[in-house]
Amino acid sequence: MTTDAEIKNSFEPKKNGIAGFLRTKFQDKNQVNKWLLIVGLVFLVIISYANTLFRISGVWNDPQYSHGWLIPILAVVLIAMRAVPFTQVPVWHHWCGFGLITFGMLLRIVGTHYVLNTIDNVSIIPTLIGVFVLVGGLPTVIWASLPLIFLVFMIPLPRFVNDTLPRKLQTVATVGSVLAMQTLGIDVYREGNQIHLVEGMTLNVAEACSGLRMLTIFIALACALAMISTNRPWWERVMVLASAVPIAVVVNMIRITITGIFYNLGLGDLANHLTHDLAGWVMMPIAIGFLFLGLHILSRIVIDESVGDVVRVRIPSSENATGSVPGGAPRRA
Repeated sequence: MTTDAEIKNSFEPKKNGIAGFLRTKFQDKNQVNKWLLIVGLVFLVIISYANTLFRISGVWNDPQYSHGWLIPILAVVLIAMRAVPFTQVPVWHHWCGFGLITFGMLLRIVGTHYVLNTIDNVSIIPTLIGVFVLVGGLPTVIWASLPLIFLVFMIPLPRFVNDTLPRKLQTVATVGSVLAMQTLGIDVYREGNQIHLVEGMTLNVAEACSGLRMLTIFIALACALAMISTNRPWWERVMVLASAVPIAVVVNMIRITITGIFYNLGLGDLANHLTHDLAGWVMMPIAIGFLFLGLHILSRIVIDESVGDVVRVRIPSSENATGSVPGGAPRRA
């Protein structure tokens, strides 16, 4: 039998999940006003950072940073998925938000004065976090800070990183690909970042083949996946982030190895088409597959103690109903 209270509760809006949050947000006028205030303040921040954002978006035409167009959209989606209704907070919480905005603006002034574009670019993140804290208090840091920090993936890497990291990735990719081809029985050897194949053919692992683009995109994807997977334990999400770098490096080695195999078989044109023109479409699904394979293995070998089976112990038939064992000695519970 279903009681009247259960019927009434079945028609009440649920408080959990995105749907419940949206119902709560739009039914409460105070919630709507706070979100409108956040949207207005974010719009003012965008206007104040117009020259910086224009410079950043100009870099997105580079294939290495072509994912930059998607990062702001993903950040908005992540905020919508993680958001919770605003609550009443002390006044000093709002002053903390004002302090974060001031800190972000000071970083922008320093970066602009000394022509440090990276500092100027990054300063927009604490400014946006300050907007949320100014309106909703410090509790907003729990669900809004990580999606806003995620915006760092739309910012170009510092110059010293672009000058040093690709060279190291080139060397790692070249050494790993040569070892893989030699393991498969292909007669190759390495000179610097060049792979020498049979019949005098040479495969040059250039900076474009270093895998930096793949590494950047895949780390951003792993971070988004870790923030979305709120139903998984924290250590699994840490493992997702930690595995992003080795998976991206291994997938780039696979790409170079396949290219070397095709060149060794005399299929150079096909190799260039598959591993250069279609590299993003082919390699990214492989990387995602490795990521989910690792999560599946972890879920199989690690037992969650919070969900344990109830073990039922059956009392042997030799014991009598009073709990005594043969011999007359009482059994202690």
